Amino acid sequence: METITWDDFSRVELRVGRVVAAEVFGQARKPAYKLQVDFGPGIGVKKSSAQITQRYTPQDLVGRLVVAVVNFPPKQIGPLMSECLVTGFHDAEGHVALCVPDAEVPLGTRLL
Repeated sequence: METITWDDFSRVELRVGRVVAAEVFGQARKPAYKLQVDFGPGIGVKKSSAQITQRYTPQDLVGRLVVAVVNFPPKQIGPLMSECLVTGFHDAEGHVALCVPDAEVPLGTRLL
């Protein structure tokens, strides 16, 4: 495993947001959802593509807190300009389980 410095880690903006909209991303190459995530007044709502269709439905996602990287440059994914990366872990079957806080925290809170 390669080590990084604290400065390397501190440049990554991992923030808490709430999914405010989720829909099937029909134009994606692999099954995915288009998400809109609200990170609060300082950051606002950002769009993302998330390959999390095996464990979640769009209805499951709306209202959930998620952790996302908000300072990657925007990335074009088909017709969607993705503005953040929602984080998760692969389970034993290779399905993504979201990385989420285990309690309510203010939107935009940074992971330290």
